[in-house]
Amino acid sequence: MDFEAGLVVTQERLSCEAGSLGELLARLRNHISPVLVGDREWERLLRRARKLPVSMAALPFGFELPLHEHRPGADLGVSVVGGTGSAAHFEDLVRSGNADPIVSGIVQLLHKTEQADSHLGRVVGRKMMLEYDIGSAPVGTDPAPGIFLRPAERPIMGGGNDERLRDISVVLTALVSAVGWRFDAAERRMAEHVHLAQPAGTRIDSFGAFPARDRAIRLAVTGFRSLHDIAVFLKRAGWREGAVLSAASGLEKRGGFVSLGVHIDVRADGLGSSPGLSFVVKHRVAGDPSYWLDRPDQWTPFINGLRQEELAVPEKLEALAAWSPGPTTLFGASGAFVLVRGIHHIKLVLTGNRIAQVKAYPFMAVTAAPPP
Repeated sequence: MDFEAGLVVTQERLSCEAGSLGELLARLRNHISPVLVGDREWERLLRRARKLPVSMAALPFGFELPLHEHRPGADLGVSVVGGTGSAAHFEDLVRSGNADPIVSGIVQLLHKTEQADSHLGRVVGRKMMLEYDIGSAPVGTDPAPGIFLRPAERPIMGGGNDERLRDISVVLTALVSAVGWRFDAAERRMAEHVHLAQPAGTRIDSFGAFPARDRAIRLAVTGFRSLHDIAVFLKRAGWREGAVLSAASGLEKRGGFVSLGVHIDVRADGLGSSPGLSFVVKHRVAGDPSYWLDRPDQWTPFINGLRQEELAVPEKLEALAAWSPGPTTLFGASGAFVLVRGIHHIKLVLTGNRIAQVKAYPFMAVTAAPPP
């Protein structure tokens, strides 16, 4: 069974198991440590996820976990792909007249990527990611999600040329429109300037925007080999704050990762003051059947480094180290499923010359088990 056919079967069977993503998540509570997501925080997460379709569990979804503080909260990240149940959910909301402006923007993006001659679709495909602030949002609020587009179909690699600059303009224009902002030429020029500063071998992994936060375009540039390479890139990009990347040098010396990324906020007047450094321990190659399968010990060396550098809450690191036990069989009303878990990356947020935050991005997905 190929991926597309398997996705259809999984979505159909998940619809027999739960009426929403939140209802399904409630059944997975024993797979998520209360050290990472506490009971009160878990209820907030479920409350938000009950407004989302259960079909989202057929594709990897995940959490943003703050490892630097004892608060056991989480934000939620999900995928929306054209032609799937998740896309139909948002399209139905628009047709019913019950869509808020961001839902309308999501559907607008879906329609743009599905057009036969879509420039946007040629760059980012039919997929977007949504990030819901839950644990990081004030209690009682329900902020609109951040929207992220990934140039997965036509990567925007370092070594700028006119075609890549056009791709950046197309992605930015679509993203800004979707979140309800007006186009800003200075913002686009700053994003292009960041791209022109990219060294060879790196790529813009995603463009993101949070309509509920101060305006900025969150760029993730990945494929770096060292902190020194990131420092050189940031200087070329015009970053004026001068944060001391040596704050993470001890972790770099301990190793346990295969590549680095940098997350920066691009504004019309320059770059944000708190870049994020992401660490990845596995090269995920498109088309590889093991793309989302992490070994149980994949992250152990790096997590040990965080513990030795005293950068995170020890109890949370212990719980995170147990996140990826390998595929787990689940049994539902419609038969067996397989639960896959892993960690996409871990990010350090710098403020000045210190590490202000440490965040983990674990994921899970549920797939229909193949017939015997």
